[in-house]
Amino acid sequence: MNAWFSQHSAALASAFRRLLVSPLNTLLSLLVIGIALTLPAFGYIALDNLRDLGRNATGVQQISLFMQLEAGKKDVAEIENRLRAASAGQWRFVPKDEALKRMQANEGMAEIVASLPRNPLPDAFIVEPKNTEPEALEVMRKEIAGWPKVAHVQLDSAWVKRFDAFLRLGKLALWMLAGLFGAGLVAVTFNTIRLQVMAQSAEIEVARMIGATDGFIRRPFYYFGALQGALGGLLAAGLVLVALRLLATPIGELAALYGSAFALRQPGIGEVAVLAGLGAFLGWLGAQLSVSLSLRKFD
Repeated sequence: MNAWFSQHSAALASAFRRLLVSPLNTLLSLLVIGIALTLPAFGYIALDNLRDLGRNATGVQQISLFMQLEAGKKDVAEIENRLRAASAGQWRFVPKDEALKRMQANEGMAEIVASLPRNPLPDAFIVEPKNTEPEALEVMRKEIAGWPKVAHVQLDSAWVKRFDAFLRLGKLALWMLAGLFGAGLVAVTFNTIRLQVMAQSAEIEVARMIGATDGFIRRPFYYFGALQGALGGLLAAGLVLVALRLLATPIGELAALYGSAFALRQPGIGEVAVLAGLGAFLGWLGAQLSVSLSLRKFD
């Protein structure tokens, strides 16, 4: 166990030294890797924020339940019990008298409302479902429409479906972009390691002659690729954080103009760790491919 630990520690130390030997080349490689990971990472955070914005938009994912005009207090209580039993999410009751007062408060509606012989508005419920998937919203709408004394159930399902389709398209484009940039990251690491193997060909020949194993020769290159990828992932996370911080204030001001308290979500520690781990894996993969091909000439 001690021998294994010392071997890997030596390989990791060697990888660090190789990064520090040529700081300019290291910086340029990290910038390439960081930018390659920044674009899909920023797209992921942007789509996540867009989904939150769509969910929090007033009236977008609400179900409006309108009672029949002749519905009484018992019927309203029955609907309340059904909503509670169905765990429909948050809901509030809007009495017909309150709805009429709101209408009367609107400019130009006071005289019209005053001329009405009776209140034409029904009692209503505004439901904010827990599950905001388009299919789940449509199922709930159909279920509520079958309840007693329910005259009409309103849901802007077309808008919800369009928004969901847009998010799915964005995710697909993001996966394609991530695949392209991931392949580019592997290619960058592949070329970097290939140049290192060529530069150290004499050392590798000597190491082979004195009985060094393949693992001993390959290990420092693997650590170098993984370390370079992980640092590039951390750089990408930093670039995403800076971009979001710069956008946070103007987006918050724009949201305030529309009466919303929306704020951009920042990436968490877990997401930063995933980005660094992804960079390390892609770097290791590029190093593994490069070393496997480059060392064939020494066989």
